[in-house]
Amino acid sequence: MSSISTRKKDHVELTMSQSSQYIRTTGLDSIQLRHNALPECSIDDIDTSAQLLGRTFSLPLFISSMTGGYDKATQMNAVIAEFCETLDLPFGVGSQRAMLEDSTLENSFTIVRKKAPNAFIAANIGGVQLIGNLSDEKIIRMTESIEADAIIVHLNPLQELVQPEGDRNFSGVLSGIEDLASKVGIPIIAKETGAGIDAGAAKKLLNVGVSVIDVAGVGGTSWSKVEHARLMKADVKHASSDYVSHYESDMYARFNEWGNSTRYCLESLQSLAWEREFQIIASGGIRHATQMIKARCLGAHFVAVAQPVVQIITQEGLDGLFRWYDLWKKETKMLMTLLGVNHWNLLGSHCIISGDS
Repeated sequence: MSSISTRKKDHVELTMSQSSQYIRTTGLDSIQLRHNALPECSIDDIDTSAQLLGRTFSLPLFISSMTGGYDKATQMNAVIAEFCETLDLPFGVGSQRAMLEDSTLENSFTIVRKKAPNAFIAANIGGVQLIGNLSDEKIIRMTESIEADAIIVHLNPLQELVQPEGDRNFSGVLSGIEDLASKVGIPIIAKETGAGIDAGAAKKLLNVGVSVIDVAGVGGTSWSKVEHARLMKADVKHASSDYVSHYESDMYARFNEWGNSTRYCLESLQSLAWEREFQIIASGGIRHATQMIKARCLGAHFVAVAQPVVQIITQEGLDGLFRWYDLWKKETKMLMTLLGVNHWNLLGSHCIISGDS
């Protein structure tokens, strides 16, 4: 069995490979944006600002959770923090379970507040770690170490089941989230890790105090593929034996494309939006601004990305990240001009010509 620190390092490295990505798409590609030949607006007047949890940001782009809990993550988190501080973007750290179990790993998380004193930063804990209720001491360490503005609770039953060291019991996650919501004075964001949250699960989450649903649907990183790749590494031992048989490998591979697409999740949540007020983040394969605009037209208030950011940092550093952002914002403004919509909040279903689901 590998340590949590080693596992986190493996996760980040494996997500850089195209082989870790879903073959299935987000479902957004089949949506066509409606061209407006008379936009009656100037690209210079396009307002891309958007609100999340009562705070206004320059662009509806959340830098999602992935890193923390091992040595090199400290440097990566520092870059992300500096980037988000400069551009006024919200972001979340990776799972803080590692630092709760090993205090020597805390610096890989606390660095973010040092580098981003004014940024919106979300803490992060796995839903399974809330079973039986997280202690008050751990909640305080998790939130105060980064002066968190929100807490992300990530839901990842698929990943856990494929992971050799993963949890197998998911009974009590919902009551754990409810307990957490009753103890903290900051909002809770519930997110999947790539297999999607639909209306059925979202309604239960909202009922226990969650404020934001990050759908994190199929289309981006397949954590089943990531864990399957780890499973085949010589230094990772299976829970019950020293090797993984050909038949067992085939069995796990059948879960590589499991989950609900990002488009399906967004469309599923539309019915809930009529019932109550909450915010939706679209993630899971969002790779460019065109997908972001389409997600907004399906009801998302924000989008979140993780894998592309980590990849750019690895290959091009902070400068590359700024170049990526500039292109993303330019594309957003061009698209909104061609749709004849001068403010992010005014984008909606009237801006699309729907294709096959």
